[in-house]
Amino acid sequence: MKNHTSGGIPRHIAVIMDGNGRWAAARALPRTAGHGMGVRTVKQIVEACAERGVEALTLFAFSSENWQRPREEVSMLMNRFLEALDEEIESLHRNGLRLRFIGNLSQLATALRERMEAAMRLTANNQGMALVIAVAYGGRWDIANATRELARRCAAGEIQSEAIDEAAVGAGLALAGLPDPDLLIRTGGEQRISNFLLWNLAYTELYFSDTLWPDFGARELDAAIEHFSRRQRRFGLTPGQVGAR
Repeated sequence: MKNHTSGGIPRHIAVIMDGNGRWAAARALPRTAGHGMGVRTVKQIVEACAERGVEALTLFAFSSENWQRPREEVSMLMNRFLEALDEEIESLHRNGLRLRFIGNLSQLATALRERMEAAMRLTANNQGMALVIAVAYGGRWDIANATRELARRCAAGEIQSEAIDEAAVGAGLALAGLPDPDLLIRTGGEQRISNFLLWNLAYTELYFSDTLWPDFGARELDAAIEHFSRRQRRFGLTPGQVGAR
């Protein structure tokens, strides 16, 4: 069911975590320092969202375009993912969070992919907040992947082309089984969605913060949620129609 007047906490928050490199550059530090502080912020925001009753939190950790970054930085980021996963998985499990990784995981190193799969299995039956980490993810890849599977099923005679509707496409996307994000937060001052969850963000409220990701804390999160709570979500209806409901 669509929530026309938000009036409170978003069920699902998606975040584009931007600004680690600029945070480090402003302090004459290597980019690795910015990414390290960014990991600390991830922990804080995950905890804050769970405390506020958010049902799902999706974090854009590494895009399909990020493979074009310098090899040393990509290698460092992959190692950082592995270290953070090893350090945090028991805590996440203990606190009842369900961990899910989305993206073209086949591009990742075997050791990292196996750790991710083990973490998802470990937390699959937990009842707390769903924590979704988008790695090697692109919105266009996501849609193409879903439509490719529908094409395969049509060719195999499993479904008819007439049966392909929005629900069928949505069921094949990476976020299948979760509500679409109610609120997208992007830190770092840029105002674009950068190929993130293109299908799922169709009616998402957008919030752009000038704060760089390493400095984004619970206070900034609450400001974004407050902004969301004041929005009237109409989904194509007029204000009068929404007010009459």
